[in-house]
Amino acid sequence: MLFKEKLTSFLFGPKKEDREEESLLTEEEQLPQEDPGTPAAAPEDPSQLEIPADHPIRQLHDLRRRENGPLPAPRLHMDEDGVLPPELLEKEKNRLQSSLKSVCGTRLKAAKGRTRGKHSKKKAEEAPEEEPLILDARPWFYLSSDKLYAWMLVFPPVGQGEELTRDMIYQALAAQGISYGLNTALLDRAAHDRDRYFNLYLVAQGKPAFDGRNGNIVDYFPRELQRTLEVDEFGQVDYTALNLICNVKEGQEICRLIRPTEGEPGRTVLDQEVPAKSGKAVPLPKGRNTEVSEDGDALLASIPGHVEFSGRNFQVKPVLDIDGDVDFSTGNIKFVGDVNIKGDVISGFAVNAMGNVYVGGVVEAGGTVEAGGDLTVAKGILGDGSTVIRAARCIFAKYIENATIYVRENLQTDCIVNGQIYCDGEIQVCSGRGSIMGGRVWAGKRVSASAIGAKSEVKTSVALGGLPCATFEREAVREQLRELNRDLERLENQLDSPLKSTLLGKARMKLSVAELKLKQLDEDLTASKENLKDQDSGRMECGVAYAGTEINFGDEFLRLRQETHQCVAKMVCGEIVLM
Repeated sequence: MLFKEKLTSFLFGPKKEDREEESLLTEEEQLPQEDPGTPAAAPEDPSQLEIPADHPIRQLHDLRRRENGPLPAPRLHMDEDGVLPPELLEKEKNRLQSSLKSVCGTRLKAAKGRTRGKHSKKKAEEAPEEEPLILDARPWFYLSSDKLYAWMLVFPPVGQGEELTRDMIYQALAAQGISYGLNTALLDRAAHDRDRYFNLYLVAQGKPAFDGRNGNIVDYFPRELQRTLEVDEFGQVDYTALNLICNVKEGQEICRLIRPTEGEPGRTVLDQEVPAKSGKAVPLPKGRNTEVSEDGDALLASIPGHVEFSGRNFQVKPVLDIDGDVDFSTGNIKFVGDVNIKGDVISGFAVNAMGNVYVGGVVEAGGTVEAGGDLTVAKGILGDGSTVIRAARCIFAKYIENATIYVRENLQTDCIVNGQIYCDGEIQVCSGRGSIMGGRVWAGKRVSASAIGAKSEVKTSVALGGLPCATFEREAVREQLRELNRDLERLENQLDSPLKSTLLGKARMKLSVAELKLKQLDEDLTASKENLKDQDSGRMECGVAYAGTEINFGDEFLRLRQETHQCVAKMVCGEIVLM
């Protein structure tokens, strides 16, 4: 039986059923199988399209192969040269596969119409044979979503259709409106290439638009000063080296403006303009005592002084330089800018500045210093119990003794002896001796020291959490009210006179102002305490805490009865815990 089938096949060709079965074989099935011993294939090209076995392009390829003989497999690479960005390939790959499947399906239906006419099962006597379908070669173009890239795939002719020509390609390009960025050399080569069918060509590339760069500011002075002190290998800090004043001369540049650039528009492969955004301009951060240069590109200092960034703009504060001490030769200092004192603040004299204050010497007993910014005292503060120091930001001092300190941010020093410290931030006493002995320190966030207290068990109080500065200010206003009430009572007991009426009016006015200020402070303090409820109530860290040290967290109180090393105190579940 097998011999008879072979002989019949040799004389009359394969059966119709065998021919149809062979025509349905996919290209992959007709390719020779790989030898299992061959090395593994190279990694898949990310720009290559995946063609399933049932894809219409495989059936079109098989139809062309049966009509014209051997034909290379389809090469569907979006970027054979590897020049396109990976994100573009990832974005367009699925769109291209979907469009390709649709157009191949349409082409296959047209080609099958010819096949059905040729292989109709109707008998010649029942109906005449349909005329065979003739399809010319067809270039098909796919545009990326941004219209910056165009690919071409050419379908071969069917039957006696016309083969691909150069004119056919350019007529199809014109019909699609693709005219910019054409790769004419590739198009001319594709028109005569032996393997031009079922290959994907990148035939046109547009020009992408480039947005302009935004304007920028180049600063010649820091916007934020570093207020941290460096400790050397011996544990010492050079407070004289911390100069927080950035001097500037009149007419000197503070910062320079880099102007924005214009955007560069692009063009699509359809020769349409792609708009580009121009860079955004930024204004010069002009503040007090500064001016813009004639060309408008630089910010200049209009007076000599200290440059400071206020958060929104640069401003120049005047700097008052005092070569010696603040004494009878200078009198009390009250200045709207920064003050640079090379000597000492002598007992009984006051310095009040809206900016930073630098004291190269000491603040003696009875001296008063109030700074609207940072305060640096290179050689320390030596008070007598009446010395009051205030700073709206940070304080840096070699040592503090017998003085009341009011600081809104952080305090850093080598030693505190019998001080009354109110600090909303952190108190750091870790360099030098690093000791806190006697007095009371109150920090809103943290107290760090090498040693707290003394072996003599001198009473040393450490309070943590809350709002130290606001509480201190409220107590000061209350004391002022008590003083004013005493003065008012004394005046009311005097004999009536025009002078008494005048003094009473002034006293009552001061009393009203103080009462309003106290009421406002109470309201602010209550509101602030509500905001601090969920925050950490503070922390104390020290190398050694001696007996006699008292620790306060609000209403909670703990007194150390013995020397404690590597002591850490904090609030846990409403109790003071030492760790």
